Amino acid sequence: MASFTYQGFDQSGAKASGDIDAASIAEARATLGARGIMVKSITAVSGQQQQSIFGEEKLGLADIEFLTSELSVLLDAGLKIDKGIELLRKTSKKPALIKLLTKLSSELKSGKQLSQALAATGSLFDPLYINLVGIGEATGNLANVFRELATDLVFRRELQQKIITALMYPMIILVVCLLSVVFIFNYVVPNMSGLFEGNLELPWYTSMLLGMSTWLINYQWYLLLGLIVTGIASASLMRQPATQAALQKIIIRLPMFRTAVLLVERIRFNSGLSMMLNAGVAIDRALDLSSNNIKNGEVRREINIAISKVKQGELLSVCLRQSALFPDFFASLLAVGEESGQLGRIFQEIALRSQREFSQWVTRLTSLLEPLLIVVMGGLVGGVVVIMMLSITTVTDIGI
Repeated sequence: MASFTYQGFDQSGAKASGDIDAASIAEARATLGARGIMVKSITAVSGQQQQSIFGEEKLGLADIEFLTSELSVLLDAGLKIDKGIELLRKTSKKPALIKLLTKLSSELKSGKQLSQALAATGSLFDPLYINLVGIGEATGNLANVFRELATDLVFRRELQQKIITALMYPMIILVVCLLSVVFIFNYVVPNMSGLFEGNLELPWYTSMLLGMSTWLINYQWYLLLGLIVTGIASASLMRQPATQAALQKIIIRLPMFRTAVLLVERIRFNSGLSMMLNAGVAIDRALDLSSNNIKNGEVRREINIAISKVKQGELLSVCLRQSALFPDFFASLLAVGEESGQLGRIFQEIALRSQREFSQWVTRLTSLLEPLLIVVMGGLVGGVVVIMMLSITTVTDIGI
């Protein structure tokens, strides 16, 4: 069986569109004809792949959040997971998402659990997501698991959009600055160079300006090619585990970025722990699974040391206080949670506080970037203009 999407008209003349499963296009047309639908166009979608200039379209965080949210709603409405995935597959319009849902549906029909089907998709779903789904299947609480996962993904997506939106204005300023400099050196300075012909003793800043303009005109395409090659090589190098580990060590030691790294890792660790404990997972297993959610190797090493001490019988709050993720205030909250037996709620509170703090950090960073880039742009463009005016003044004085 294959899936087809169709457009046409029903018996009343109204537009009709949707998806249909059939062995062939001819069979799909016959089935639609029996329903009284006059088919205008019909295309196969089960193996369809949308292409972009970079290749096959990829699923992003927004797609995973959409899928998780819709599954939580459908499960709350009483649908079984296989029926819910099949319904989403038929109503989805994004080829990459249809392909994923088709694969999941096929795996479920073959007798596999949803967690096993998710694990077979590669790195699209992280281990925490897959383990939580497996726990939800084992406890019969899959709807609540998807609801909590959806809430976490919504925050991550909104934060991602906030960062992109906040950085958009500074990036536009930077691009305008670079284009302005390129325009001045390619058109304005060469047009003024005639004023300086015949002058043997030009000021050093005028000679520098003319030299830079000549160099940029002669080598700008080589410079652009070099930047592209460097960017591609850097991107390839950044995929290497050794490079990522070295970069993580450097970033965690930079005061400005250390705060952001610790906040992000604290959110990942505590939100994972909260969801695990609320799903009924034992604290030792929840700690192991949540530690795998930490990306920075230096922070993960500290947490793993603390976890090993917890397994030896030491208090959780005392052990986690020794890591950078849990300063005294949060460690005190954990001590209260241990006494009250509300660790899940405490971990959730720490995650929420860290989320708000990280949002404030992003706002402060972008607030500093905007005036800084404006100053840089004004310094570059204004400096070139000042040098041009001084050069013209010098030539005029010499002529007089």
